Amino acid sequence: MAAELLSQFVVLVLAVALGFELISRVPSLLHTPLMSATNAIHGIVVVGALVVVLTARETLTMVLGLVAVFFGTVNVVGGFIVTNRMLEMFRGGGRGG
Repeated sequence: MAAELLSQFVVLVLAVALGFELISRVPSLLHTPLMSATNAIHGIVVVGALVVVLTARETLTMVLGLVAVFFGTVNVVGGFIVTNRMLEMFRGGGRGG
């Protein structure tokens, strides 16, 4: 049990380090399109977390699943807000030019 938990923790730490390294190397011009593309991934996270919550037999699993649903939903909504702001920059505002 402890070895499995330790290996899962190592995977988590490596995923965080790799994700940070990859995102820090993305040019700032691509951050917003990258965020809008990851909305689909966050949507899958929300669906997966809902499945976990609906099939949970233990309280801890249900609580962690609900936390995942909450944070995944926040990511999806935030991503759509940022994407909307980006698209607003490209719409003509009737300015001369």
